[in-house]
Amino acid sequence: MTNRHRGEIFAELGGKPYRLCLTLGALAELEAAFESTDLVALVKRFETGHLAARDLIRLLGSGLRGAGHDISDSELSQLPHPGGVQGYVQVAADLLAATFGVTTPHKDTPANPPVPQNI
Repeated sequence: MTNRHRGEIFAELGGKPYRLCLTLGALAELEAAFESTDLVALVKRFETGHLAARDLIRLLGSGLRGAGHDISDSELSQLPHPGGVQGYVQVAADLLAATFGVTTPHKDTPANPPVPQNI
């Protein structure tokens, strides 16, 4: 069970369920990996929407380790996602949204609330 209020998400990788969370330690790991000076610079990097496969591995690996999984980036890179590369991109987007408080509607949630009807 995950808690989005704590920045946790769930993902299926290699046929197993995993919890991911970008803790402060995981964020510090990403700052070092991307040579970012601070969290704002790190967020700006992700806001560009330009992610290399290496970026996805680092981001998801940090999220897995932040949630307590003992997994290396090399081991993560060998785990398939049922949605392929697009699936990995979606997991990364969900993880960033959960971490930085951005709410993303679920597929069953309408984009806008229905318009009230006068009866």
